Amino acid sequence: MSAAQPTERTVNLAVIGLGKLGSPLAAVLAGTGHRVIGVDVDPALVAAINAGRAPVREPGLQEAIARAGPRLSATTDFGTAIRGTDVSFVIVPTPSGPDGVFTNRWVLDAVDEIGRALRETERYHVVNITSTVMPGSTGGPIRAALEEASGRRVGETVGLTYNPEFIALGSVVRDLLHPDMVLIGESDPRAGDVLERLYRGMLGAEKPVQRMNWVNAEIAKISVNTFVTTRISYANMLAELCEKLPGADVEVVTAALGKDSRIGPKYLKGALGYGGPCFPRDNVAWAALARSLGTGAEIAAATDAVNRRQVERVVALVRRLREPPDASVALLGMAYKPGTPVIEQSQGVMIAERLTEAGYRVLLSDPLALENTAAALGEGVVAVSDPASAVAHADVVVIAAPMPAYAALRAEHFASRSERKTVIDCWRILDPGVAAVADVIEIGRGPAMPEPQSAIRQNSVEPARLRALPR
Repeated sequence: MSAAQPTERTVNLAVIGLGKLGSPLAAVLAGTGHRVIGVDVDPALVAAINAGRAPVREPGLQEAIARAGPRLSATTDFGTAIRGTDVSFVIVPTPSGPDGVFTNRWVLDAVDEIGRALRETERYHVVNITSTVMPGSTGGPIRAALEEASGRRVGETVGLTYNPEFIALGSVVRDLLHPDMVLIGESDPRAGDVLERLYRGMLGAEKPVQRMNWVNAEIAKISVNTFVTTRISYANMLAELCEKLPGADVEVVTAALGKDSRIGPKYLKGALGYGGPCFPRDNVAWAALARSLGTGAEIAAATDAVNRRQVERVVALVRRLREPPDASVALLGMAYKPGTPVIEQSQGVMIAERLTEAGYRVLLSDPLALENTAAALGEGVVAVSDPASAVAHADVVVIAAPMPAYAALRAEHFASRSERKTVIDCWRILDPGVAAVADVIEIGRGPAMPEPQSAIRQNSVEPARLRALPR
């Protein structure tokens, strides 16, 4: 998208929170023609924005900041930001508590600061909660905090909206510019109109905008994530089943499922489980909410249980193949997904933790997250920047993330002068030629079907085969 110039539709905006999601949001809003001032309590984040540097690592963020140019600035002073703006986006963390429920502590702190600043101006202002919150939060403690701090009534001289973004680390900038829909929970039509006009100007008239009350928007946001994770766990359940049946292949099965218009192909990839800062906690929070309301959330609980099982079944497979302490395992892929250094709830990291505890020598490799992983796991692991080197020094190799660097590995990288290596390809991305020099186990694929005796006699050389899962 080319840099937009200020027009009569230019809006003065504040973005509260300049972390992994807030910085891209501020840059994208400014890059589409609005004047944006970011606010954060961390002076380093503020200084980076003011210097034109990306304060966090995210693809496309530096370019978005460059497009924004002088329309993007930052401060640690809430008053300066709020008094001169029309809409504030609150995008601060809402960490999970011990019970799994999201906590609003930082949202309430931000709303209190915004409210105090609004006392000093008569300007109409929309407070837009972008952070994911539990159902009942916006109309409950958040509204109360805003009214108390500002001395205003929501729906009269101040608007309050809930407008979560559907974005993922590693593609935040792209997702902000190309959402499937815009979700707006509104205190009143005036506040909702302000948000809709803002998004229409950014995204065009054809983008679906769903407007509703606060609680329906809060439910919808978490429902999207829990439904997506249910599809992931369903595909992983199919992968486990296919591994037990000769000739079964989860890729073939899920491809057929995806052709059904009632299902579709997205997120039907039987492999390892989901991770990251959002997906794992959403099902836990959903189940906790259901319990508090006296209703059931069995699907959310089952989705979470299947996801947790993926780590343990890979660890169990490694243990059946080789026993510690003499065996070494190379784990390729520590980030929770390609394109990001984030390791929160990463399946690869959790597998590394279990294997280290079991006494294995564990070698790690990742194009972006190696430093984060080594710091998190400590001295029990060996960080190797080159995946080919990690493979060369391992007895067992686990492909834990579908990264292009691992798909590019070839047979010569796995060849060994001594004992054949065993490779667990969780994502089925390796070149088929690797099976000629190593024993390759593909998650989600069962053992080969027995060939008819006549076919065996006709072939003088039996083709290389993928190794069946050990029983």
